[in-house]
Amino acid sequence: MRQHSFAVAVYQHSILYFKGNRGKSWLKINLYIIYFQIMRLPAYELRRRLYIIFRGEEGLDYGGVSREWFFLLSHEVLNPMYCLFEYANKNNYSLQINPASYVNPDHLLYFKFIGRFIAMALYHGRFIYSGFTMPFYKRMLNKKLTMKDIESIDPEFYNSLVWIKDNNIDECGLEMWFSVDFEVLGQVIHHELKPAGDKERVTEANKEQYLQLVTQWRMTRGIEEQTSAFLDGFNEVVPLEWLKYFDERELELMLCGMQEVDVDDWQRNTIYRHYTRTSKQVVWFWQFVRQMDNEKRARLLQFVTGTCRVPVGGFAELMGSNGPQRFCIEKVGKDTWLPRSHTCFNRLDLPPYKSYEQLCEKLNFAIEETEGFGQE
Repeated sequence: MRQHSFAVAVYQHSILYFKGNRGKSWLKINLYIIYFQIMRLPAYELRRRLYIIFRGEEGLDYGGVSREWFFLLSHEVLNPMYCLFEYANKNNYSLQINPASYVNPDHLLYFKFIGRFIAMALYHGRFIYSGFTMPFYKRMLNKKLTMKDIESIDPEFYNSLVWIKDNNIDECGLEMWFSVDFEVLGQVIHHELKPAGDKERVTEANKEQYLQLVTQWRMTRGIEEQTSAFLDGFNEVVPLEWLKYFDERELELMLCGMQEVDVDDWQRNTIYRHYTRTSKQVVWFWQFVRQMDNEKRARLLQFVTGTCRVPVGGFAELMGSNGPQRFCIEKVGKDTWLPRSHTCFNRLDLPPYKSYEQLCEKLNFAIEETEGFGQE
C-alpha cells in the first residue's frame, strides 16, 4: 500500500484497526477514503474496540492515539470551510448546520457520515474538537425547542420575539402575517408558517401560536433534511433512545469534555514518580501551568493525554490503557532532554531541569514544535 494512502480497516478478533499518516495534509487528502471506510462498515463493526496506527510512528494505541485520531478528524470534518456547518454567530463559535450546505450535491451523505463518526466518538468515550449549539443537542435528544433557545444563536431575532410577546400587537399597528422570508446565498426563500399563512394576520389573540411556529421555523429553517441525515447516521451506531437519560449539557460534556482547565483540580489529581510534590521541578511545572492562558494549558494537556478536553468528572476521571489513569509526572533523562509524553498512560516524562527558565523553554518547545507519540 502506498505511503500516502489511508489504509482500509483491518479486522482481527474483536478489534477494528485504522491505519494512516499524520501531518497537516493527510486528513484532507484521505478524507474521502475515511468516509468510505466508515460508511461501508455495518454499524456493529464501528462499535468494535478501536486500534489506530499513525504510519511511521512508534505509538501503541492503548487509548491515547485514538483520542488524538478522533480529535484531528473531528477538527477536519466539522470545519466550516466545507460549508456543512457554520458558527452560530460572530460571538458564539459553537457549530450548527449550514442551510447553504445544499451547494454540495452529496451533502446529505456527508451528514450521515458525520453522524456515524460523532456516534463512534461518543460510544468509544473520545472527545471531538468542537461542540454544537445547545439547540442542536436538544434536537438530538428529541426535546422541545423553546423561544429561549434562539437567544444563543440569534440574539437580535430573539429580542424581536420578546418584544412581540411583551407588547400588544393590535395597539402597535404592525402588519405581520403567518409567513417569513430568509436569505440563503443571495436567494430569498419565502415560507408559510401554516397553511394559507400569507392570508392570516398576526393579532394579539393568535400571537402565541405565531411565536411557537416562528420559533420552530427559526430552529429548523433550511436544515430539516441535513438534520435527519445526521441523526440517521448517529442512530445506526448509537441508538438515540440511549440518550434519553441525559440532558443537552450532559451530552455536550460527554462529547467535548470540559472547556476550561481547572488547574487546582489538575494538580490535586496528579501523581509523581521519582519526584515528590515538593520537588523543585514539580513546583516549577505548576508555576509554569498557572502562568499560561487557558488555550496553552489545553495544548499542554493535549501533548500529554492526546486531547485538550477534560472528562465530565474532572481530572480524577482521566482514562488510560487499563482504566482510570491519573495525570503523571515522572523524572526521566537528563536536563538536556526535551519532555516526552505517553498519551496512552497520561504521563509526562519531565527531565530534572536546573532552572525555571530552562523548564519553561523546554516545555514550550515540546508543546509548540513537536508532534507524535512516545512508546512504552
